[in-house]
Amino acid sequence: MFVSSTNYEEAYQSIVSQHRAASASSILIAVAPDVDALCAAAMLATLLAQDNITHRLMPIAGISALVSLKDYLAERVQLSTLVLINIGAHLDLPSEAWFGSFPESLHIHVIDSSRPYNLSSLFGAGPAERVVVWDDGTASKLDDVQSAWYSLEYEPLPDSDNSDSEDDEDDEEENDEDDDMGPPRKRQRLDDSSTTEDKPKRMTEDEYDEYVAKLERYYLSGTFHGQAASGVIYVLATKLERTDNDLLWLTILGLTYQYLTNRIPRDIYDYWHQIYFNEVARLNVSTQNGSSAVPHPDDTSIRPSEELRFALFRHWNLYDSMYHSPYVASKLGIWKERGRKRLHGLLAKMGFSLAQCQQSYSHMDSDLKRELREKLEDIAPEYGLVELSYPSFVRSFGFKFQPLCAADVIDGVSALLEAAGGLRVEIEVEGGRNGGEWFGGGRQWQMKTDDNKENIPLQPDGQKVNGQSSTQDAEKMEEEWWKHNFWVAFDALGRDTDMLQQSLKLSMSLQRAVVRQGSSLIEKAEIKRMRNFQLAMLKEGPDLPIFAHPGNLSRLAVWLVEATRDKIDPVAINRSKKKSLPLVLACLDERKGTYLVVGVLAAPDMGDVRKNQFGTAFLEAQNRSNARTKHTTFDTSVVEVDKEDLSAFLTKLQI
Repeated sequence: MFVSSTNYEEAYQSIVSQHRAASASSILIAVAPDVDALCAAAMLATLLAQDNITHRLMPIAGISALVSLKDYLAERVQLSTLVLINIGAHLDLPSEAWFGSFPESLHIHVIDSSRPYNLSSLFGAGPAERVVVWDDGTASKLDDVQSAWYSLEYEPLPDSDNSDSEDDEDDEEENDEDDDMGPPRKRQRLDDSSTTEDKPKRMTEDEYDEYVAKLERYYLSGTFHGQAASGVIYVLATKLERTDNDLLWLTILGLTYQYLTNRIPRDIYDYWHQIYFNEVARLNVSTQNGSSAVPHPDDTSIRPSEELRFALFRHWNLYDSMYHSPYVASKLGIWKERGRKRLHGLLAKMGFSLAQCQQSYSHMDSDLKRELREKLEDIAPEYGLVELSYPSFVRSFGFKFQPLCAADVIDGVSALLEAAGGLRVEIEVEGGRNGGEWFGGGRQWQMKTDDNKENIPLQPDGQKVNGQSSTQDAEKMEEEWWKHNFWVAFDALGRDTDMLQQSLKLSMSLQRAVVRQGSSLIEKAEIKRMRNFQLAMLKEGPDLPIFAHPGNLSRLAVWLVEATRDKIDPVAINRSKKKSLPLVLACLDERKGTYLVVGVLAAPDMGDVRKNQFGTAFLEAQNRSNARTKHTTFDTSVVEVDKEDLSAFLTKLQI
């Protein structure tokens, strides 16, 4: 079943009441490894804590981890509520394969931005009534699909057998008992002894084909995203009249994360931005004429801002920030010497010396910083840079450090999720640029760990650990590292602001790796044009371990799509419409002997987002090639393929 936004409060109160009627450890919140899920989990945990409700958070990396969680929960009969955040929208949760056989006391709440929904979870009866999908309005637009699903699920099929059987009689008796529960779970039996009025109408062959075609179009049209999970929780907080700046900031992060990762188009972002703009004005003291308020140590206010599309420019230097921006890369072609000269020319025409632009932004001349936006508006369009900014928000952190915009926080938290531990990443030392042999260079990123915790650092290149050298041991320790990274990122969103500030350096290093690898692929012409997609493969190099992680590889794929948007001619499909070829990016994981494969759709226009059909395409390619594959994340456009089977898999891939 599903609940609309008007009934979020009732759904939340049912969680609270079920907990108070059960044991103290009856609520478990399973969280996917993305920024929006972390924000939503932190918000929901805050609301539960305000009601003195004990709960447990558990990070879940992918399908295999969810299966392990299901097996674990099968032995915990005291559990009353399982909340899935950015998990489960695609799965048939009421089925026996998942939670259909669990006790009736267990209720599952799905708060997931992924689409399309599984229709059994949305409209089913019986066990499906214990699965509560928090809907953002998507279900109300599925009347035709719902009707087709009901018909195929409950009406007699064209080839149904009219013979009497014991099973049919049992089904009919069960239906008589469950008449008050909505649509019957079994199809009714046609019987000659029934009156004409009682006989269910048998669908025709044409109707059957029409219904099947509707469901196929629904499921195979591609994945997309609805309202952010953090946005759903903020609606709940509004219903409960508990909104504050902390919850508002988290939901702003969730929305911005969706926009920056190309999960929602610009018009959807603008719609929700306007709503949060009004919330910021309501919860924060406004300043007149756009002037800044006098800073004070307890200032944690949020204010609107017009953000430049430059990576971490307030905390980096202007040159590197522009150089590592996908938007600037796509317009100037910075992977070539000519493109770098164009960037130098742009800065020179603005009156910004290269020496000024290559020092920390905080140390730049204050006059230059004040003139930056005005100069960009006047001169950048000459270089094709016409969409250099987008509306966003900035939050103050008192005297701890300078304010952070939403994009800065997302970059930092994402970097912690992917590389806080378990990877060797070198970060630049502030002031080290042009420092020469004695003062230049950087240092390896090191995260302080608690010796009392079970996390053990990964050894490089599969070396022996505790006398063992098996791939399973490496995978197990990698899982421990990712769980540790999850909690570090979770804390950085909340009380550990020092870690949040440190994460910006880590994010800069990851962005350097993305641009370094992406520029190499483009400059060496290693992006091959296949029949209906583009293909790039990473087989060697010092950055290979970084991109063996789904988040980092997806970031590189998005950068390549953005950077090459204006460099690769789109495919004309008719006079008025063009289609850009999607990108498939594969990275070798030497420890596992597999390739991590990511599929990204490319839109001809910036801000346009298309439904991603790679989930279905990967499954079909696996069936045609019999390749050994594994989905390690909840993102259906990411798949792990055995090294020996990759060639056959790609040959059969069609999108």
